[in-house]
Amino acid sequence: MNIVVCVKYVPDAQSERTFQESDSTVDREAVDGLLSELDEYAVEEALKIVEAQGDGEVTVVTVGPAAAADAIKKALQMGAHKGVHVQDDAIHGSDAVGTSLVLAEAVKKATDGSPELVLTGMASTDGVMGVVPAMMAERLGLPQVTYASELTVGDGSVTIRRDGDTASETVEASLPALVSVTDQINEPRYPSFKGIMAAKKKPVETWSLADLGVDPADVGLDAAWTRVVSYAKRPPREQGQLVTDEGDGGTRLAEFLSTQKFL
Repeated sequence: MNIVVCVKYVPDAQSERTFQESDSTVDREAVDGLLSELDEYAVEEALKIVEAQGDGEVTVVTVGPAAAADAIKKALQMGAHKGVHVQDDAIHGSDAVGTSLVLAEAVKKATDGSPELVLTGMASTDGVMGVVPAMMAERLGLPQVTYASELTVGDGSVTIRRDGDTASETVEASLPALVSVTDQINEPRYPSFKGIMAAKKKPVETWSLADLGVDPADVGLDAAWTRVVSYAKRPPREQGQLVTDEGDGGTRLAEFLSTQKFL
């Protein structure tokens, strides 16, 4: 089975993330970036499926600036077979709607219009919207099964387990399909030295909007349905209140919690 995995290059969550003053889009140049941790689970699941079946390949697709190539490199080091990088200045500022359009067209081109299985993470760690998989499925005309904590590929179908707060559901869809997976589905592998060296020889194609047949007017900040209107830095953390227990500590704690409306 040939599987396409859509991944994203995101700012490191441990860095001081901010927005650009010029257009209030995420500043991706002032901080280090990496393959979204939630997308690593999708890459791992695709590799497990191909390895279990004994044939097929995993193609990784990403959309972003030049630095986004690092996300593809990490996936190739994990074991993916080839990568596709959609890079075009006109994409800058795209929201979920525009991003889903570019990804859908890239998936079509990568599979000659006939995808077998498309995997994604449950959300990106920068936008944290979780709607792009559903939008892609609509554009591709595929059934979507989302938030999979377990995935089984059968003869012409996929079955997932979706875990909720109070119950788990079993959902089945016919292939081809699009599946988003959660961080409960597996434990992503670390790239081995052999994998790191092999990744250097794996093919990576770079496509523009013109290669995909996408009109630049349909993507980018001007075409976005949502945008950041304003933002402010998080206020510095204030020093906490110390209470010396002189026999009335419990009472004073209860009073504090009540005052803060925690009780």
